[in-house]
Amino acid sequence: MKRSLACLFVLFSICGLANARTAYVTDNIEVPLRSGESERSKIVKMLSNGVQLNVLQGNTENGYTYVQAANGAEGFILTRYLSNEPISRTQLEMANKKLEALQEENRQLKSSQSANQDIGKDRDRLNTELTELQQTAANAIQLKQQRDQLQEMVISNERELQQLKRENQALADSSNQNWFLYGGGLSLFGVLLGFILPKLSWRRRSNGWGDSF
Repeated sequence: MKRSLACLFVLFSICGLANARTAYVTDNIEVPLRSGESERSKIVKMLSNGVQLNVLQGNTENGYTYVQAANGAEGFILTRYLSNEPISRTQLEMANKKLEALQEENRQLKSSQSANQDIGKDRDRLNTELTELQQTAANAIQLKQQRDQLQEMVISNERELQQLKRENQALADSSNQNWFLYGGGLSLFGVLLGFILPKLSWRRRSNGWGDSF
């Protein structure tokens, strides 16, 4: 029999926990949590205003509600001291916490937006620098091509100059050779004249002497 009653008590306790809801102590300084549904019942705990409680059993005929505190203490409290909403102070604290959370979120969003703007500026700056580098590289390539072309022109001009020098030297050698031949011919002609003219004079004289006799 006792075992059956214990099982029923456990069953009712489980059912009460399954049907538990949240309630708050109203704006009173302290409210007694009693062991029974009477002001003469033993005070289990004094509950401060705004304390959150789990309702295990609803309003009874005596105007009490069976609740459980956060530390696990259970007992009866006058139903008129309970409210379905937190007290004004708690609501204010909750509102302030939400406000602080929203303000922090707002600061983070602004910081993120500022960071994104800085990233955008850095991206634009890098794009500008990249464009300048590309332009510089293009100019360098163009300058290299122009330099290579100038070097080729210089080499070609040097080759033409060397060719002209060789041709001039050949012409000079040919001219010197011609003058040498001319000089040699004139010298030979002079030598021949040197031999011929005396003989001609001697013959004339010989002929002249023969006629006189």
